[in-house]
Amino acid sequence: MTYDIIIIGGGIVGLATGMRLLEARPALKLLLLEKEPGLARHQTGNNSGVLHSGLYYRPGSEKARLSVEGLRQMVAFCRDHGIPYEQCGKIVVATSDDELPRLENLWQRGLANGLQGLRRLAPEQIREIEPHAAGIAAIHVPQEGIVDYRGVSEKLGELIQKAEGEIRLGARVLKLRPSAGSWIVETTSGEFHGRYVVTCAGLHSDRMVRAAGGKPSARIVPFRGEYYKIRKDRQYLVRHLIYPVPDPKFPFLGVHFTRLIHGGIEAGPNAVLAFARRVIAGPASTSGTSPRQSSIPACGGSSPRIPACAGTRSAGRSRKRSSPARCRNWCRRSARMTSSREAPACALRP
Repeated sequence: MTYDIIIIGGGIVGLATGMRLLEARPALKLLLLEKEPGLARHQTGNNSGVLHSGLYYRPGSEKARLSVEGLRQMVAFCRDHGIPYEQCGKIVVATSDDELPRLENLWQRGLANGLQGLRRLAPEQIREIEPHAAGIAAIHVPQEGIVDYRGVSEKLGELIQKAEGEIRLGARVLKLRPSAGSWIVETTSGEFHGRYVVTCAGLHSDRMVRAAGGKPSARIVPFRGEYYKIRKDRQYLVRHLIYPVPDPKFPFLGVHFTRLIHGGIEAGPNAVLAFARRVIAGPASTSGTSPRQSSIPACGGSSPRIPACAGTRSAGRSRKRSSPARCRNWCRRSARMTSSREAPACALRP
C-alpha cells in the first residue's frame, strides 16, 4: 500500500499536522509513525503545560502571529473536547529599576500583538493578585494559562483515527529513500511507502535529514530544564503564574513559578546540557502527578541535600537553610546566572 502522506513523529506537532491535513483533505491516506509505545512521550509530555499568549515576540513576526492565533485555537480545542485547561493569568514582575525599560518593551509588544486585558500593576496591585510576591512594577497577562498537553495529544490521535488515518506505535524510522517519485520509509516495524513524507521529529529532526541522505544545515544540541516542586503546605504562596522580566543575556524567559493543570507548583527551570535526546515518560499517575514532575527533586522534601524553595520550612531545618535565597542560588548556579533578579524566588515573601 502506498500512503499519500507519512508523518514521522507522534508529538503534538506531528499529531496536529495530521489532523489538519485530514480536515482539509478527508480522502487522504495518511500514516503517522511514532517510535515510542505511546504518543507524546518526549517534549510534548514533559513540559510545564503553559499556554503562552505572545507577549514576548516582536510584533509582525511569525512567532507573534502564531502564538496569538495558536492560543485562541488551543483554548477552543480544549473547550470543544473537554480537555483540562485554565486561563489563570500570569504576572511579569520587575524587581529593580534597570528592569523597567524591558518591562515597558513587553507592554508595548503585548499591545501591538493584540493581547486582551493587559494591565500595568503597581506594588500594591501586585499584592492583590499575588499576595506573597513583591516587585516595583508588573504586567498582568490574563490570557496566559495552563493545559494538559498530553490530553490534547491523545485527543488529536483519536481524531486522526476517527478520520481513518493510521497511527503506528513502536515504529522507529531507520532510513528514508526515494523510489520512483515516492518514498520508502524503513522502520523497526517494516517498510512503508508514501508519496510525501513530513518529518515532525522534534529533537531528532536533524537525524531524519541524515536518514534521508541529506546534510543538516544545523545540529541540535539538547539542553534540559530542571525544576523544583513546591511542597504542598507552601503552595498557597503562588496563585497564578509568576515570571521575571527576561534578561537579554540569556536565551530563555528566566526562572519562574508555574502552576500545573493537575495540581502542584514548579519553580525553575535552569538550563543544563543534556547528554541524551531521548526523554521517556510513562502515562500520568492516578494522583495527577506527571512523570516529569515526579522525577525532579521535591522542593522542601525529605532529603537534607535538597534546599527548600520559596521560603518553605521543613522539620529540623533552620530558617537560613529554607530561605528563598537557597533556591535562587541553586537556579543561578545551574543556569550560570549572574544576578539575583534572574530568579523570581527573590520576589516571594514567606
